[in-house]
Amino acid sequence: MNDALYIAATGMQSQQTFVDTVANNLANLNTNGYKAGRVNFEDMVYRMAQTSAESGKDGVTSLAGQAHGTGTNISSISNMFTQGSLVQSTGPTDMAIQGNGFLEVTLADGTHAYSRGGSLQVTADGFLATPDGSVLKPAIHVGTGLQTVTINTDGTVMVQPNGQGNPTQVGSIEMANFSDTSGLVPLGQNLYQASARSGEPVYGKPGQNGFGTISQGYLETSNVNMISEMVNLMTAQRAYEMNVKVIQAADEMAGMSNNLRR
Repeated sequence: MNDALYIAATGMQSQQTFVDTVANNLANLNTNGYKAGRVNFEDMVYRMAQTSAESGKDGVTSLAGQAHGTGTNISSISNMFTQGSLVQSTGPTDMAIQGNGFLEVTLADGTHAYSRGGSLQVTADGFLATPDGSVLKPAIHVGTGLQTVTINTDGTVMVQPNGQGNPTQVGSIEMANFSDTSGLVPLGQNLYQASARSGEPVYGKPGQNGFGTISQGYLETSNVNMISEMVNLMTAQRAYEMNVKVIQAADEMAGMSNNLRR
């Protein structure tokens, strides 16, 4: 069987995944805190194809061959954690991270995940949490009554009850970072989970040791570049089309062989 059929099929499948990733990026163009996905390709296993027999200096005959590729594959789909633009927000506990770092949160099952911030909410128990209800780690209790919550650039959280009296510090936001952020596993809802590739989290305070600062009253927009994604879409479409033509050519060649007459 003509190997070109299978090789081109791997190309079509990989380009379809590429298009799916581009589609997801464009769909999240206006999702605050979204980080664009990037497809990484790799060539598949090679096998040696015998071409001729060669005699060495010692008279021993060896078989000469060439490496024969078997197609392409997706090695990984990673996220690019470049900084998104900051836009002003009216949410009282909205915040954005300007620079490197993540907020660590505790999920409902007790495991930990990491977020780039966004529209923080106050739970029914009075804790700061992400919109899905995941409480920040370490937990910060701001109360459930009428109060003014202030988040400083260094992560300290101040509460002023009823907007009167002196603000009281109720906690401090801690940030986490990783040696390879592209190895983080996306969970949805702007949450990521550590993996063996990303390494264990390193903790620090906002504004210190390379960690970014916190800007209250702002949100980080998606870092998707629409122009780049449209170029990627056209590139993937053309690559898919060329692989289809390879399959058509291989099919025509097989048809010619089947129609040979003595």
